[in-house]
Amino acid sequence: MTSSTFTDTLMPPRLLAPGGAPADRATHETRYGPLTHADPAALLRTLAESGLTGRGGAAFPTYRKFVSVVDAARRTGRAPVVVANGAEGEPASAKDKTLLSLSPHLVLDGLRLAALATGAGEAYLAVEDGATRLETAVVERDDPLPVRVVRVPKRFLSGQSAALAQHLSGRAALPRHQDPPVREQGVRRAPTLVQNVETLAHLALIARYGGDWFRSAGTPSEPGSALCTVHVPGREPQVVEAPFGMPLHRLLPLEGTGAILLGGYHGTWLPTAEADRLRLSAGNLGAGVLAALPADRCGPAETARVLRYLALESAGQCGPCLNGLPRIAAAFRTLAAPGPQGTARDDVARWAGLVEGRGACHHPDGTVRLVRSALTTFAAELDAHARGLCTATDRTPLLPVPDHRS
Repeated sequence: MTSSTFTDTLMPPRLLAPGGAPADRATHETRYGPLTHADPAALLRTLAESGLTGRGGAAFPTYRKFVSVVDAARRTGRAPVVVANGAEGEPASAKDKTLLSLSPHLVLDGLRLAALATGAGEAYLAVEDGATRLETAVVERDDPLPVRVVRVPKRFLSGQSAALAQHLSGRAALPRHQDPPVREQGVRRAPTLVQNVETLAHLALIARYGGDWFRSAGTPSEPGSALCTVHVPGREPQVVEAPFGMPLHRLLPLEGTGAILLGGYHGTWLPTAEADRLRLSAGNLGAGVLAALPADRCGPAETARVLRYLALESAGQCGPCLNGLPRIAAAFRTLAAPGPQGTARDDVARWAGLVEGRGACHHPDGTVRLVRSALTTFAAELDAHARGLCTATDRTPLLPVPDHRS
């Protein structure tokens, strides 16, 4: 997926290079200044004061994750591993790829600081694409802890923290049960800090400018900004940076739309009227995807395409994914086509309850979140389908699904 960037009036750029030009090491240091080397305790205090949360989807407090890794290292006597997670398996998202393309040294600065704060003995940057270019950026630097750029498989679940830890340990990039969590036993059973590349880029700026500067954007309860991939029909997806608290209607046009997808393929569908009242929030941003569905498109059909993709992307390790998700996807395809539905709608709702909370990872839970929102948001259209009608007049797909699984 290609993407363009714009900053217009959303906010002055923080993370993305002005003008959309990639920044080499010299340009990076001219733009942001040198990276100061605070002692680990001072860096952790500044991180706590900033209120930074993870930008990989869960919005977990970054300081708490750092401290848990430090504590695990102290208990076990093992040096931690730090991982910059740029494995952007979400097909509708381009924010991490764009950030790594335009501001790679900001991410590498954050990774260097994460290693310092945790006392790490190994550092990795995990990506699906662009590894050679990022290896060149690594060579330009003089980081005390060498960074190894690692290619991960192009799969929806490859960026899941346990799957990454498995891959870096020499095994298949598949999720595992989170007990103990990766922050306690991850890469080769060492305490492992896995942070999204955007989170680390924010850390690099916080270390330079302080927690109060970071809090000058966003809201008191959700400080800072976030990168979003915005999908509008007829335009290339655009990656923008916006402060938390900004009304969604300033990020994507809502006129002529019937619904929006908020958060990505593990996110939620919302009616336009409801979305119009919402503001950008860490609690609903997920993978940072905002997609506007025109009123002349079929929401159930869009959902059915995504659900089939998600079922095919299952790791196939647990019953909820191996058996439940394909059944849900097949039943929803019945709902997406005008005509008799039989028990399909009741079956989807029942199976969603059966798979929720039962997988080794959160893939079933995220898929169920999308399913339930579709059943609610597109209820009227599903009723019309049951009568053999479809109000959509344009069958052009909106959401990207990889060709090999379409």
